[in-house]
Amino acid sequence: MHLTSPAPIDADAVLAWYDRHARDLPWRVSPADRAKGVRPDPYRIWLSEVMLQQTTVAAVKAYFLRFTSLWPTVGDLAAAPLDSVLREWAGLGYYARARNLHACAQAVVAEHGGVFPDSSEGLQALPGIGAYTSAAIAAICFDEPVAVLDGNLDRVLARYYALDVPVREAKDALRAALQASVPQRAGDFAQAMMDLGATICAPRAAACMLCPIQPGCIATRQGDPTLYPVKPVKADRPVRRGHAFIMRDAAGDVYLQSRPAKGLLGGMTEVPGSEWSSELGSANYPREADWQHHGQVVHVFTHFRLELEVWSAEVAPEGLDGGWWAAPKTLKSEALPTLFRKVLAAAGLE
Repeated sequence: MHLTSPAPIDADAVLAWYDRHARDLPWRVSPADRAKGVRPDPYRIWLSEVMLQQTTVAAVKAYFLRFTSLWPTVGDLAAAPLDSVLREWAGLGYYARARNLHACAQAVVAEHGGVFPDSSEGLQALPGIGAYTSAAIAAICFDEPVAVLDGNLDRVLARYYALDVPVREAKDALRAALQASVPQRAGDFAQAMMDLGATICAPRAAACMLCPIQPGCIATRQGDPTLYPVKPVKADRPVRRGHAFIMRDAAGDVYLQSRPAKGLLGGMTEVPGSEWSSELGSANYPREADWQHHGQVVHVFTHFRLELEVWSAEVAPEGLDGGWWAAPKTLKSEALPTLFRKVLAAAGLE
């Protein structure tokens, strides 16, 4: 299906609905305050948008409040040690976001005097800010009339137009259709459409009777909006396997180390382990000791499934270089991603 002449979204209806039903979010300026001239803070909008990539609002709120408490301004974040940022990010996943977040904050301070650019083009030149995030910040903070198309909006528009191909095959057409509907209140419109997808036109249900754009929705007229978006054919997710080694000294402290700065989980904290490969190799223990097996943990990344065999042993601390020893009570403050918290939990340490 080609959207040769798609009907525009009724922006007036969407904004009227948003004025009554906007979600209360810690980074958001309400439509009532916005009408009084209160401007959204680009730092807070940028931070929330980066956190919300591949993550839910419910999961992000606590992280957002902690980050803005520790680092109230972009200058504060830029001045923070990267290790501290990674530690506070632990658990949110997709850790390249945290490294890019820190690099972006430093770029805003060094190259723009601590002031975010006020256009999507200028924003996209910053580290870690792509087409979606730049559009979201520019629209929400500066009312730039630009289409903001996220995963929720993909679903709303796929239903509105009864798109008969997977969204990724018609992304440009959907963006153009949305662009044609952007009103003067571009920021409120962008947030309204996000709210619509999050609360009314949800993945597994569609509350069509409450939807402000229901009169123009083709999928509603067809009878079952949840048939859309059409799902793409999924490729099989490969499996990688390996071993994780938890070493404890006589006092019970755990040996930790940092992963390489670049690559998957870059810069985060881990316990030592083997390479991850398609075949499970032998457990080549890092030290001679009485190793105990604690079973397997499974963690699913975007592109592969990881199965790790977990081992632990008490070892002498001499001869271990490049890492550090952490008391069990301090593990929660380490920059351990979810994978390695699972590994430690398998041995009763988290």
